[in-house]
Amino acid sequence: MVLVMGVAIAQPLPALAADSHPPLTLDLLRQRLATPVQREGRPAIDLRYYTIDLGPDSPLTDSFYRLLSSGLQRPATTPALDLSYAVVQGDLDLQRLGQREPLYGDNLSPLLSDAGRAQLRRDRQRLLQLSRLSQSLLIQGQGSSQQIYLFKAPLVAVQTRFTGQVLGGDTFFLGRVLASGAVFEQGLSVGGARFNQAANFSGADFRQRLQAKGSLFFEPARFDQSQLRSGATFQGAEFKADANFSRAVLAGDLNFARVQWQGVADFARTVWQSSAFFVRSYFAKALFFTEARFDAPLVLRQTRFGEPVNLRNAMVGGEVDLGDVIFLPGAYLNVAGLEFSLEQTQILGTPGKIGRVFSVPQLAGNETLLRNLERNFRNQEQISDANSIAYTAERLRLKSWQQRLLGTNVNTASVAALVRAGFTETQAAAVVNQRQIRTFIGTEGVLSVPGVDLAAYLKVRDRIFARDTFPITRRFTLALQWLWLGALVVLSRYGTSFGLTFGLGLVAIPTFALMFWLVDRYRRRRATPILPPLAEGLWLGGGCSLLLGLGLNALLRSADYPLLTLGFLFMLLVPVPAVLIGLLIKRGRYHDLMTESYFVEDGSLRQLRLLIARLPVIPKFPFFRDRYTYLLLDRRWNWLNYLDFSLNNWLKFGFNDIRLRDEHVPGLITALVWYQWGLGLLYTALLLWTLSRTIPGLNLLIYF
Repeated sequence: MVLVMGVAIAQPLPALAADSHPPLTLDLLRQRLATPVQREGRPAIDLRYYTIDLGPDSPLTDSFYRLLSSGLQRPATTPALDLSYAVVQGDLDLQRLGQREPLYGDNLSPLLSDAGRAQLRRDRQRLLQLSRLSQSLLIQGQGSSQQIYLFKAPLVAVQTRFTGQVLGGDTFFLGRVLASGAVFEQGLSVGGARFNQAANFSGADFRQRLQAKGSLFFEPARFDQSQLRSGATFQGAEFKADANFSRAVLAGDLNFARVQWQGVADFARTVWQSSAFFVRSYFAKALFFTEARFDAPLVLRQTRFGEPVNLRNAMVGGEVDLGDVIFLPGAYLNVAGLEFSLEQTQILGTPGKIGRVFSVPQLAGNETLLRNLERNFRNQEQISDANSIAYTAERLRLKSWQQRLLGTNVNTASVAALVRAGFTETQAAAVVNQRQIRTFIGTEGVLSVPGVDLAAYLKVRDRIFARDTFPITRRFTLALQWLWLGALVVLSRYGTSFGLTFGLGLVAIPTFALMFWLVDRYRRRRATPILPPLAEGLWLGGGCSLLLGLGLNALLRSADYPLLTLGFLFMLLVPVPAVLIGLLIKRGRYHDLMTESYFVEDGSLRQLRLLIARLPVIPKFPFFRDRYTYLLLDRRWNWLNYLDFSLNNWLKFGFNDIRLRDEHVPGLITALVWYQWGLGLLYTALLLWTLSRTIPGLNLLIYF
């Protein structure tokens, strides 16, 4: 039962002269009721352009409600009520024009939709429970039963001026409500109302408060380009479909607390002159604050988001409160182009969580924003959130560098290369012709090329870049920088994840321990075999498997790119040692001291030691050699020595000072030990850097 009101909307705005708004008399009202006009195949009571005096002393008031209520309750097709371009003086009570529905009975209006019928049944049940509760508590003054009012007629009030209040609380509007461009001088009160069809208040001017507490909109609601000069209350309201507030100007006390937004909530290009209060609301679909301006705080505390929140190019002048906000999977904050001042604005959120939900599509144009967001959280001592922002920035930087290394330069690429990047042949030829006139400064410049629309640009955006020249030396330097930054991102989340960094160590230490045990205990199988006992291998294998399991668990839980992390770690730990051990076994070992361990320990002290400055080979001075003794290979706990040596070599910390002897040692074994020591030095630096970024104040202890 959607009523098309195109005729009413198309009428020109009349002048406000006195003769253009004649007063509505009782005779004129009877005449209009007796002869409704036809609009789009439906009857309508035409009260346009009249001045309707509904003041308490007006002789028209009682007759207006009585006659018009009877006219709107006809058993046939309910006519529409058209008040367009009229001036309504005094309060307009829409309840008096509606049909009362009692709390009991199942005779619901057949004009209701299934959702509307179910909602009316719930409303009746709620009011009935309230009535029973009042009676059980012996509350006086409950003689009059509570009622639900059904307003069957479509209501049209295009550019109507209401000098008094418009009252429609606890009313079920069955038809469409069209009040675009209307002026509500004393506000609109529709608290608890139900809108079965679309409600259109586009361009309306609410000069006093809009009261819509607990209202329910089944179909799209439009408040775009409206002005709420004295605030609005939508507390507890529910929008079953899309809600459009775009380009609206909102001032006064604005209460959107506990509102259920089941459709898209569009607040794009709105101007908020007072606090935007969205506490405990729920947005099932996208929320748009694109290019909005907030002169006062934006409060989204304890709000739930089911889809992304778009704050693209918004301007925030006050506080943004995101405390205890819940982002369901797939939801995030798109803050590309967000503008705010560090001196005047604070962005608040749940520590340890809020920093992860900020998202921008690219680093170009957003680098200052990300730096300000990081400083915002560091000023609040939310280190993990600041680190999350920094990590986001470095990931975008890595993506930008990768795009330059592997992408297509639109200023130098051939037509065939542009086609491989995703352009059509026609578009590629147009790009080549355009750059001959003027080179592209940025990739957005291709949008000015004839035939390249936004869809085509989005298709190729991540595979193209724009530079005048890109020499091979610069490309090689950028490749090294990309590799280094990629290692930091993959192995430590750019120094923001201690769990990931520590998990790398838990994987590397037992891996090298097994290698050292193998080269030290497995010498030869023939002639006089020199092989390790089976029990020792089982003990070492069990201990290393436990550490490997813990390390892999920490790594897989903390890494954003677990496969890349494992691949990078594999390339560091396996190829070089495998080549060294393979050559060692192939060549064989023929030297003195074949029955002694290659490793020695300092027997003068047994204590925890920080070995950051220790080298992995013992000194050659004889006095120091006397302090070191070969590992005792006939002890059942000997396998622990290899874990201790790997710990010393990797983490520069251990229990005993175990080193490689300097006499009769194959060079391949020495190379293996020095290889781990070099990796361990880099790992120690990475670990200390990560600790300094994740624990406040620890950097002072580390660096000084």
